[in-house]
Amino acid sequence: MALILIGIGAGGCSMGRQDGSFAKTGNDFTGSLGPPGAPVPTDSDLAFTRNAASDVLTKGDKDASQPWENPETGARGSVTPLAQAYTSDGRTCRDFLASYVNGTAESWLQGAACQTGHGQWEIHTLKPWRQG
Repeated sequence: MALILIGIGAGGCSMGRQDGSFAKTGNDFTGSLGPPGAPVPTDSDLAFTRNAASDVLTKGDKDASQPWENPETGARGSVTPLAQAYTSDGRTCRDFLASYVNGTAESWLQGAACQTGHGQWEIHTLKPWRQG
């Protein structure tokens, strides 16, 4: 099965994630941001990415992708669920991959989400993708 992902774009530098995936101190970003020169998503870009992930997971279609675009920053891309759902702490969970494009630069994000008691998908991890 071939997996095709569309790029996601972003700009800006103000970061602060609850899970610590992205953090900014002074003029330096801390944490694992991927390869040097990779674009760094803004908080609003990450919100659009999270919404797209929740939407595509809710649809539940096999081999589906959900595009998104942040008109404020010009960021765009799509989110694609990976593999099958799994159970974690009694909840149904799913991993996903999102590409991220800012102008001509591209990077990738990996994430995980679990269903809440109301059937909504809660994104609990969204961080730079590491191959391997």
